Amino acid sequence: MKTSGLTLTEPTAAPAELSRMAFYGKRRGSAPRAPHLTLLGTIHVWCSALLAVTLLGLLTACTSEPSKPAETKPEVKGPELITARSAFQKLYVAARGWNQDAKPYRLESTVTSDGNGHDGKAAIWRASFGSEAKRSEKSYTWSGSGAEGAPERGVNPGIEDSYSPSNASTAVFDMAFLKIDSDQALATALKHGGDKILEKEPNTPIVYVCDWNHNTNELVWHVIFGTSRDQAKLTVAVNASTGEFMRVEK
Repeated sequence: MKTSGLTLTEPTAAPAELSRMAFYGKRRGSAPRAPHLTLLGTIHVWCSALLAVTLLGLLTACTSEPSKPAETKPEVKGPELITARSAFQKLYVAARGWNQDAKPYRLESTVTSDGNGHDGKAAIWRASFGSEAKRSEKSYTWSGSGAEGAPERGVNPGIEDSYSPSNASTAVFDMAFLKIDSDQALATALKHGGDKILEKEPNTPIVYVCDWNHNTNELVWHVIFGTSRDQAKLTVAVNASTGEFMRVEK
């Protein structure tokens, strides 16, 4: 009887083992890593990165100062400079609210650090009114000045006082006589010596006073080159109804 020959062959790896070897591979010169070790390594790397980002955020929050809003400085309002007639209209309305028969007897400007009277304009104007019915007088001041010590902006009432219609220095006038504005009065005054004053001393302040001349029955502008009549370098009288030059008072 013949017996069949047996051929010995090298055992082959199981299919499952071949798949694992193909998936993970082999490191040159080292044994292949187990799957669970690879997963743990990946988790460790992500945790380390997350921890570093968290610490960096905490460090930045601790060391940086909170942002402060930008400081806004209050806006400084400049002076409002107007002519006499513009101011007088505001003051006359206020006086009529005080008493219906109120009439003006003087209109004058005030020199301030932000209004020197040039160009026929001022930052402060004051008008004084008399009431024959009440036999009292009251002044109203308009202010557009922001200078220290200046009245509050707008129309400010003064203190009521006794009034005598027979007093020549407080003779009232009809506002219809006030046809020439302060800038027009200045133009006339400059032609009669005022220009020479300003040529020598350009910063000379100019004051305007308007009142009634009971001797000539005229409304007169007194254009004063200086801080007051007493300290004036020149005072020119101008007719407030016609704009004509009247005389040099000083």
